[in-house]
Amino acid sequence: MDATQRLLCGEDLFNPLLSMGLQASLILSMSHLIQIALKPIGQPAPVAQLIAGVLLGHSGLSQIRVIEMYFFQSSSADYYEVMAFFGRISFVFLIGLELDLYFLKRQLRDASTVAYAGALLCLIFAGAISFPFYGYFARPPHSKTNPHFATFLFVLMLSMANSASPLVIRFAEDLNLGTSDFGRLAICSSLINDLTCLLLGVIVSKTMDPKSFSIWAWIFSFVVTGIVSFLMRYIANWLNGWNRNSKYLRNAQLACVFLIVLLTAGVTELMGQNSILSSFLLGVTFPREGKTARTLLTKLSYALYTFLLPIYFGYTGFQANLKLLGQLRQFLGIIVIIILSTGGKILGTLAACHRLKIPLRKAIALALLMNLKGHYDILLLSRAQQKAGWISDFHNIMLVTVLLNTLISGVIVAFMVIIHSKSFGYRPIALEWKNPESELRVLACVHGPRHVPTLVRLIGGMNWSKDLPVAAYLMHLIELIPKKRVSSKMYNQLEDDELSDDEAYGGNDTLEINEAVDAFVAETGIFIRLLKAVAPMTTIFEDVCSGAEDVRASIVILPFHKHQRIDGKMESGKEGLRTVNQKVLRHAPCTVAILVDRGLVGLSQVPSSLAMQHVAVLFFGGPDDREALSFSKRIGMHLHVNVAVIRFVLAASRDISEKINISSQPGEQVLMAMPSRGVEDDADNAFLEDFYNRYVTSGKVAYVEKHVKNGAQTVAALRDIGDMYQLFIVGKGGRRNSPITTGMSDWEECPELGTVGDLLASSEFETNSSVLVIQQRRVVTD
Repeated sequence: MDATQRLLCGEDLFNPLLSMGLQASLILSMSHLIQIALKPIGQPAPVAQLIAGVLLGHSGLSQIRVIEMYFFQSSSADYYEVMAFFGRISFVFLIGLELDLYFLKRQLRDASTVAYAGALLCLIFAGAISFPFYGYFARPPHSKTNPHFATFLFVLMLSMANSASPLVIRFAEDLNLGTSDFGRLAICSSLINDLTCLLLGVIVSKTMDPKSFSIWAWIFSFVVTGIVSFLMRYIANWLNGWNRNSKYLRNAQLACVFLIVLLTAGVTELMGQNSILSSFLLGVTFPREGKTARTLLTKLSYALYTFLLPIYFGYTGFQANLKLLGQLRQFLGIIVIIILSTGGKILGTLAACHRLKIPLRKAIALALLMNLKGHYDILLLSRAQQKAGWISDFHNIMLVTVLLNTLISGVIVAFMVIIHSKSFGYRPIALEWKNPESELRVLACVHGPRHVPTLVRLIGGMNWSKDLPVAAYLMHLIELIPKKRVSSKMYNQLEDDELSDDEAYGGNDTLEINEAVDAFVAETGIFIRLLKAVAPMTTIFEDVCSGAEDVRASIVILPFHKHQRIDGKMESGKEGLRTVNQKVLRHAPCTVAILVDRGLVGLSQVPSSLAMQHVAVLFFGGPDDREALSFSKRIGMHLHVNVAVIRFVLAASRDISEKINISSQPGEQVLMAMPSRGVEDDADNAFLEDFYNRYVTSGKVAYVEKHVKNGAQTVAALRDIGDMYQLFIVGKGGRRNSPITTGMSDWEECPELGTVGDLLASSEFETNSSVLVIQQRRVVTD
């Protein structure tokens, strides 16, 4: 806040402002050029931004006398402090708004172990070198005592132990690690470390100026933050209901919401406290459903990632003076701190990862990510330097170590991710081999609002435990229709404008989808992230497949290209939808399901999220049916969903010699038909035996066998149970030729559903049950 006062009351208002604007423009321009050069070798954007700052700072162009006089004016630093304040508040609020709270809750112990293990060794190393470093680099000349040594000790310890969560988040996103378990663990660990160091920074403030520290100011700041958080929930809910025909908030409404955040941060700073924690808490407690949160995420992300963060990171490199590396004493000091801080992080994190059974390669990458330093370190050093009056050597050395630590660690991590892409990249695991108690990541696709109610109910059925929610994404697939426009606005401008609800790019469909999802989230508490893909119908399947890779989906759910009319007949929808499904089935990197949506008739008295109470899983054999049965494990564990597994067996296999005892109780005999005619049958039998012992004997799932002789009896059996269930789950195919399905493919209309799925989805099969056809991932060899 002192910087703001100097900024507003200074006499040289124009020139420093122009100087800062030119510096920011050059940092942005140069960072983009460097990023283009570094992109082929996979370096993330923060590396380019730090290098751009170095090239423009004391170590680069600013060595020229004219540029130095223009760039380094006395008041320009105050403008940077104010910009850094707004950028810091905005980004920390956005971090809280985007934070995966469910993952943090599940992995709090692991993330804390990683965060504190690396920091502990750094604290020990910092304490060991604190006294000689104070004497060589910080003690004022002609001073016989050690003034502010306690402050120096705390500053050195926090600087070496801190992990810059903004940089870790940007590195994780740029390296496509943000949705992986490894990336989210790194983000959560860095946040825990950063917030802990922030709270410990209060001790530093107390040692520097004991009179200015007040516990009542801290309590009052938390009370103010709590009151504002409570009010913002009501404001957000009120704005969500304002003008329901608009997909986003108006700019004026958005400005008012964000102004409240800035005012709260300003009040916290005026009370002498750090506003980072209050801004983070406001973001964490902000309601995430509705157009208020969507607008904040869209607007803040674009402004921060495009403009503020490049300047924010670039200014870190701008302040460092690498010419110190040419002086032996400073060079040795820099090397010692880099070795000890990096070594402490690596050794401590490796010990924590060994306890958590994290592979060595990932443990090293995690340690290097935790070694990234950022603006908080610089802010802490600057404030301590101003209050304690040390000689400038220590401040300059620490600025260089912050920069070099980040550059060295960041570059190594980027190369590790590229070289060992199989370890860090997206590795889809079939549901058959996936632990049903692990997180399920679902990418559901819709072309319009018609299929949204059934899809969200299906997602609700998968969420069997509040402690292990489904990571659900809903992608709106919009056909890009070439057309001429009178307006000169670009697409993103039309989308953000309150009068741009154009039917060709989602329009009212997007509005209805948003409302349906918001209602589901408010009712169940299951958060669904909304995505959008706009592309020609011939290539939109690529967006689906790349989206599945980006979110690391376990399963992609697509709507069937037909929908049910009022008379019960199935009618084809927009042209090209069937081709999209066929291409996704062929090229998807994970399991794919096609949903034949007939609604959920007769269950209106049940809450919509729990409406799907009776589900049947049809098992004929093969990898797709095993995948369908694995999917049913998630639904079967839901308290409000009844799942029945119906296995179709050839009638000849009823002979007792072809059955085995699968009972887990001694002295009890439970026989299941197990015809073995090949390797695939052996896999089916082993899978069913394990499934029966885990879920059927415990009463979670019912099990029925249907003995049929041919395809005609199979069809008759399916017709008999057609109205008993609200949803049928069946594998697409992949099964061998069998008498029980003989002749069923003669009238097959949609091969992408398989023989059984096509029958259940046909108009001739008179039923109101929805059908989910599942295909295990296919490996394309051509």
